[in-house]
Amino acid sequence: MSIISVNLFKKLETVEPSLREVLLAILEEIERQQKERVTKDEFRELKEIVADLAEAQKKTEQRINELADAQKKTEQRINELADAQKKTEEEIYKLVRRMDIFEDRLEGISNSVGYSLENKAYKSLPKILSQRYNINVIDRLLRKYFLIGKKNIQVNIYGHGRRNGEDIVIIGECKVRPSKREIVRFKKYAQKIAETERKRPFYVFVAHDFPPDIEEFLKLNDILYIWSYELD
Repeated sequence: MSIISVNLFKKLETVEPSLREVLLAILEEIERQQKERVTKDEFRELKEIVADLAEAQKKTEQRINELADAQKKTEQRINELADAQKKTEEEIYKLVRRMDIFEDRLEGISNSVGYSLENKAYKSLPKILSQRYNINVIDRLLRKYFLIGKKNIQVNIYGHGRRNGEDIVIIGECKVRPSKREIVRFKKYAQKIAETERKRPFYVFVAHDFPPDIEEFLKLNDILYIWSYELD
């Protein structure tokens, strides 16, 4: 019996026995019903908590399955990208190989044209230099290598000459169509060769084509340019 029931019981001792028994029975019934109601409420609350937990677990499991599917798709996509990258690398390798072959063939054609141009220059330049520029070529013009720094640099046209009683060194280049970069490189090495020989340099370029801007650039650098059609 609860503390409240005991207090009530002490007060009921003053009541007639028959009435006291009825009141005690009523109090016991009220207490019993109250206990049952509390138990039911607690059970209902517990059921709600369990239901919420079950729903949360269900959502968690569903989310886990979704994440698993997403991971699977991601892995599949990564594998696809890896395969695509592998194929791309293979295509790039093939393209590089083709470019190497193309460059080798182009270099061969360029060398063939260049050597043909050089051979004509060796025969025709002495006459052109003599008639137009009062330069007498001594001995002959040739192709020669020079060690400049740690590099062996090939000079397409090299020879000695005399102009107005002065010894000069003739240094030239043969190109299909020279670029400004090639001209700058040529003059840089040609100046070093002239300094080594301690003679005034005479620069000359022989080519199949001289665009207008290249003509102006050659003039600014004091380099004579001869068109291929001028050669015999």
